[in-house]
Amino acid sequence: MEVRFIDQDLDRLETDPNFDGGHSQGVVKAFRKRMQQIRSAPDERDFYAIKSLHFEKLHAKRSYKYSMRLNDQWRLILEFEGEGAEKGVMIIGIEDYH
Repeated sequence: MEVRFIDQDLDRLETDPNFDGGHSQGVVKAFRKRMQQIRSAPDERDFYAIKSLHFEKLHAKRSYKYSMRLNDQWRLILEFEGEGAEKGVMIIGIEDYH
């Protein structure tokens, strides 16, 4: 799946081993692991199949966005773009759900 980032810091967080973006090492490690899973997935159905991700569609004003768990406290927010083979994902942010 093709990936774009809404923020340069998120792109850097994935690629720069010395950058933590103000997050703990555990969150950074989980983010990088999720990015590998996202890049290797053909579409979002793979995320629903991995129960530990707790992949879900958000509600109300954010009904076009999705989230997946990084750890018990932090979630990765994303949005899908395009259709079929052209489908990609926009990484929106890392949010604290507590």
